[in-house]
Amino acid sequence: MSLPNPAELISQMAIRLKAHLEHRGISEPRFIGIRTGGVWVAQALLEALGSDSPLGTLDVSFYRDDFSQNGLHPQVQPSALPFEVEGQHLVLIDDVLMSGRTIRAAMNELFDYGRPASITLVCLLDLDAGELPISPDVVGATLSLQPHQRVKLSGPTPLELELQDLAL
Repeated sequence: MSLPNPAELISQMAIRLKAHLEHRGISEPRFIGIRTGGVWVAQALLEALGSDSPLGTLDVSFYRDDFSQNGLHPQVQPSALPFEVEGQHLVLIDDVLMSGRTIRAAMNELFDYGRPASITLVCLLDLDAGELPISPDVVGATLSLQPHQRVKLSGPTPLELELQDLAL
């Protein structure tokens, strides 16, 4: 299986996101990347949009429903939102949507900061393996992988996708 080029996906996503926001009448969205890959995608997306909007970052480690099983990852960093969440139109960005649990955790954390007017979900890849009813508003590509396969994003510059085989 050949993976799509992230730079090409980002360009297409910027066009679709701009149209989506215009259609919804959102003129001043607040951008938030989920650490780490989502932050990289968000930075590339903001650049493609020609936007100098501040970028918020979320580390959802404490909000995950598997926290008690997996424990604390050594690279946990605090979330940083350089703007109010209350009443704002948020664009939540992640690299890979798989089960939907990371997005659920991110939304739980965001609501601890306040009640946003809306949340637009943007993902570089949707692996079509949802366990929760969560789907992106803007997506770069949808892939169907074998159960033993995963996709890893490396970056931040350049963004590169790698197919990993867990069976090895």
